[in-house]
Amino acid sequence: MAEQADVKTGSAVRVSSGKYPGRGKALNEEIIYGRNSLQELLQSGKPINKVLFQTETQNRRNQDLIALLKDRGIPFQFVDRVTLDRLSRQGVHQGVLAYIAAQEYSSLGDILSTARAKGEDPLILVLDEISDPHNLGAMLRTVNAVGAHGVVIPKRRSVALTGTVAKVSAGAVAYVKVARVSNLVQALKQLRKEGCWISGADAGGTDAFKTDLKGPRVLVVGAEGQGLSRLVRETCDEIISLPMYGEITSLNAAVAGSVLLYEIIRQRKEVEKGR
Repeated sequence: MAEQADVKTGSAVRVSSGKYPGRGKALNEEIIYGRNSLQELLQSGKPINKVLFQTETQNRRNQDLIALLKDRGIPFQFVDRVTLDRLSRQGVHQGVLAYIAAQEYSSLGDILSTARAKGEDPLILVLDEISDPHNLGAMLRTVNAVGAHGVVIPKRRSVALTGTVAKVSAGAVAYVKVARVSNLVQALKQLRKEGCWISGADAGGTDAFKTDLKGPRVLVVGAEGQGLSRLVRETCDEIISLPMYGEITSLNAAVAGSVLLYEIIRQRKEVEKGR
């Protein structure tokens, strides 16, 4: 997972020139550390991807912070002091470090409202456990290019809106609404209630180029290699696949998602021509 990889390497990406307030120092605009910095960040309402606490400080001192994180549905985990020392570059982290999102998150309602405001059938991309920030960034770029209305990602077992994602998206992260949900299956069921048809992209499905993809549509793309998780696949209304004519039997998630999004748009344009 990308977030876990960041923990191991201590990598951090500069996103903007602004600084976050607080007595704890800001390494850059993606990582801050210190209890006061986290408290002020929570009070500001700025988006947080994930918080790390030192294992040895699982005591009453951090219970107030943990309660706030639980209340807001922000993921957190406990790591050893060596990890926090490395990430904070030996700063006084007080056993607390947070990853800041590169962009504000939206809600499912925000995404649906965008479609309604444009008078269009919803077109939403749902990503099932995509852990590569380059895949997410590339797909955000395609979503903006085709005029889709938003992206949905899970809070856990998925890359978040990191600085790398923002860079790869070539600015699209500022224009695409991204909803981060606790339960992907429940989110899909909610979108179905809103009238959307759920199309999962996975092996063994019907030929996407021979499938009717018009109308309110949710496209679900899984991680490269493992595809859609079982429960997500079972929640889809249909499974579609791209035909493979060579020796390679699968495509990069961002490539497959982009081709399918453009096929959906192609079919919509055909309908418009016929009116």
